[in-house]
Amino acid sequence: MSAQPEVHEFQAETRQLLDLMVHSIYSNKDSFLRELISNASDALDKLRLESLLDKDLDVDTSDLHITLDPDPEARTLVVADNGIGMTRDEVVGLIGTLARSGTAELRRSLAEARANGVSDAAAEELIGQFGIGFYSTFMVAEKVTLVTRKAGESTGTRWESTGDGTYTIDDVPDAPQGTSVTLALKPVDTEDHLYDYSDQTKLRQLVKRYSDFIAWPIRMNVEKTVPVETPDAPDAPDADDSGETKAPETKTVVEAETINSMKALWAKSRSEVTDEEYQEFYRHVSHAWDAPLETITLQAEGTFEYQALLFIPTQPPFDLFMRDSKVGIHLYVKRVFIMDDCAELMPEYLRFVKGVVDAADLSLNVSREILQQDRQIRAIRRRLTKKVISTVTEMRAGRPDDYRTFWDAFGRVFKEGLVNDPDNRDALLKASSFATTHSEDELTTLADYIGRMKSGQDTIYYMTGESRQQIVNSPHMEAFRAKGIEVLVLSDPVDEMWVSAGAEFDGKTFQSIAKGAVDLEGDDEDAADSAKEEQNKTYADLLGWLTSTLSDDVSETRLSSRLTESPACLVGDTFSMSPQLEKLYRASGQEFPKSKRALELNPDHPLVAALNKAYGAGDHDQLVPTAKLLYGMAVIAEGGELDDPAEFAKILAGRLTEAFTGNDSPAGTES
Repeated sequence: MSAQPEVHEFQAETRQLLDLMVHSIYSNKDSFLRELISNASDALDKLRLESLLDKDLDVDTSDLHITLDPDPEARTLVVADNGIGMTRDEVVGLIGTLARSGTAELRRSLAEARANGVSDAAAEELIGQFGIGFYSTFMVAEKVTLVTRKAGESTGTRWESTGDGTYTIDDVPDAPQGTSVTLALKPVDTEDHLYDYSDQTKLRQLVKRYSDFIAWPIRMNVEKTVPVETPDAPDAPDADDSGETKAPETKTVVEAETINSMKALWAKSRSEVTDEEYQEFYRHVSHAWDAPLETITLQAEGTFEYQALLFIPTQPPFDLFMRDSKVGIHLYVKRVFIMDDCAELMPEYLRFVKGVVDAADLSLNVSREILQQDRQIRAIRRRLTKKVISTVTEMRAGRPDDYRTFWDAFGRVFKEGLVNDPDNRDALLKASSFATTHSEDELTTLADYIGRMKSGQDTIYYMTGESRQQIVNSPHMEAFRAKGIEVLVLSDPVDEMWVSAGAEFDGKTFQSIAKGAVDLEGDDEDAADSAKEEQNKTYADLLGWLTSTLSDDVSETRLSSRLTESPACLVGDTFSMSPQLEKLYRASGQEFPKSKRALELNPDHPLVAALNKAYGAGDHDQLVPTAKLLYGMAVIAEGGELDDPAEFAKILAGRLTEAFTGNDSPAGTES
């Protein structure tokens, strides 16, 4: 050991986190043991895999296990494993600091939870989402000492802290391979849910509840009293001088008893496993604290043999939309752990699914490059994907409340598959739900939408935008609202992508009400066409002049059949990119030339009629500001952004001045 241990300070965010962990309302302190056992199990998995991959690694894997060593007199608990271990740099990186993204958000969330008096379960979920299990030891321990040695190295490392802002680190030449964590336990305080974690009965109870399924033996050192065996001892006990029989001599020995069943849950039938066992296994593989919304079991035999146990969470993980978020599928081969984030087994749009796949025929020396090309992995992926989608569909039909929970949490991610997975697009559309103008609160399926379609309607109408309020208040919605025609209200960014990908449902195409021509005239088409023809003649000169005057911004100006209240709106071509989609691409750094859309006018609006009258009276140059106002109002009404807000405000101020000063100048006169 080095002469003087080094003293380091925790990072500022780690100190704050430790303070929250120790002093927060988080009351389920029992779960620290689950976190330590889970870490130990991971270390054993990694060592076994490394020994298979590296034949030169000089390690003994014949008896991999986890040990619990409680000492009631010393008030300590040691949790140890003979797994992969850590180097000094790994200890500093993984234990001494907390570098994971999202830590600041966790501190904020925990602080809010404590201030608002939320439930213990809610606080647990927050902590679990950020994967900080090791730090939970400071809830039950006054001091934590970690000793570890990486497999294949000769020198170990000791890390020690009281959680007060600093930690010491030192070399340990004679450290055993693996990792041991020694907790100097706090005094028992049942009112604060702090129990005696040196008590063997309590430890057995916790292992049974949280970690019984761990694939490695969890052994607890237990003191037992046994008779002393002497070679010359007679068959009957000796008698003393008084003639009474002497009691046999005894001694105290320590024995290691295995206290978990070690049966992999994915290998059991559904009837053999309780809901509580599934919940704890889900928390083990996902490092989350919520209960799973749905449990999915699969067992395939024949050409490709594998077993799968999958979970749909109740709550989204904090990194769901982060670039470096991991897929939560653990891959095993013949019960040997291979990797814990096997992206090849699940499409990205189902990245929220957690669980385990145990394949029978893959090579133990499998790599990610091999996985990407492996025919069996691709077949398993297809089966898992279809199973998850069908499960969501069944949930919607049979458990609508659970389905709404799922959709609120994962609907945005689920719909990414409508863009990225054309093979499953039909099934995804059947499993999806959408907001519509039919109800402010309830979602609807596309099948239900089609069932409510008007006679003669052959398309599914939709509109995209940044919020429901913006969409339903859009001028494009006016004629549809007046005629009682239902419109899908699509406000998720991903909606812009999939509706532009040529999707169809039940033979019906999707049509944006903000693009292309819309004909809602109904049965009397001849009369409507005659009225349109007359209006087009009346407004022909104004329409041509506006197209020329606003040529930098619009492709053409025409009369509208979609407006009943507003004077004007902007309409894209049938296959043009929507303003929202352009904004998404520009936000990602892609540049596009400005796209022009058609300006549609409502011939029945007083402003449009007055503008046409003023144009007919001549002096067209004075009408230019009014034309710009009309265009600007159309941009604002759809939630768009003006190229020159200052100019628009100046023109508007002039018009308001005219109105309040009683100036009866023509509609287009400059102020």
